[in-house]
Amino acid sequence: MKIALKRRLNGVKVNYALGLLICSYCLLSTHRVAAQDIHFSQFFEAPLLRNPSLAGIFAGDIRVQAVYRDQWNSVTTAYKTISANGEYKMPVGKANDFVTVGLQLLQDRAGTISWVSTHVLPAVNYHKSLSNDRTKYLSAGFMGGWVQKRFDRTKMTTNSQYDGLGDGENNLQPQYSYWDASVGLSYNAQLNSNPENNFYLGAAYHHFNKPKNSFYRDPSIELTPKTDFSAGIRFSVTEWSYVTLQGNQSIQGEFSETVVGGMYGVKLGPDLDKPAYTIHGGAFLRMEDAIIPVLKVDYSPFSFSLSYDVNISKLRTSSYGRGGFELGVSYVGYLDRNNSSVNAVVCPRF
Repeated sequence: MKIALKRRLNGVKVNYALGLLICSYCLLSTHRVAAQDIHFSQFFEAPLLRNPSLAGIFAGDIRVQAVYRDQWNSVTTAYKTISANGEYKMPVGKANDFVTVGLQLLQDRAGTISWVSTHVLPAVNYHKSLSNDRTKYLSAGFMGGWVQKRFDRTKMTTNSQYDGLGDGENNLQPQYSYWDASVGLSYNAQLNSNPENNFYLGAAYHHFNKPKNSFYRDPSIELTPKTDFSAGIRFSVTEWSYVTLQGNQSIQGEFSETVVGGMYGVKLGPDLDKPAYTIHGGAFLRMEDAIIPVLKVDYSPFSFSLSYDVNISKLRTSSYGRGGFELGVSYVGYLDRNNSSVNAVVCPRF
């Protein structure tokens, strides 16, 4: 007996029969099925999820970020997703090279059956300097670790239960786990003599080990690999303001998602080199799915961001245009050490 469910596809949910049960790509299928990974509208606040080679590309020695997403309350039981990542950057050798070590934690909870995905993914990124005079780095990163998926079988309802035959899913296991891995490359450089004007380009390949992905322990069902492309540019408009433009495209099986947009930042305070506050406002577009207004406030060394998805997809009638909101918080700082990057002539940054 097959159970139909819904899952987030291109930021949208498809209707399940019998409520939220188990992922449709895992159920009684004999071929590889494409399903889209967990994602955030504030993709810039979860860099390791996009590309492990984006770890360490910031002005500082340490960065800690967290993003919380609450989606689709207007349609059904909400998806609640939280990402947390930490990065530590340190110089290596006698040149201007750096190494960043990091950790990506992720949990996604969906639906009435408490379907939970938990990810614990350590990462490492090597930044090779291509210039002694200005920021110009080629970075290669790797991330890999443990993933668990589970649900509460006692909350599952099927037709068989009404006939007194149990749930009819004798081979179904309520949880499984696997090892996952991804690799990536990125290029990060200054635009001109101002080190704050810079850009990055990146590409990553996720799930290259094709882990088995089935609640039925079906060895023929594998997690579909995903290719991810990312880019960003930051440039000054005036002495006290600048623009940041970013975009991200992911391709996983038959699904593709493109998010592009930007924010305008204004520095506040007497010292423009170290402003007391920076306020950012802007919007992003997830193609054929949502418009995403974003507000961000930097209060060094902390940043706080808030966004909301305004649904423009085919489900906008059912959802009344409502999608999900995200709240982000981050900390970026320098450490009290002799080789802190605050003293470096050049270092990876964006």
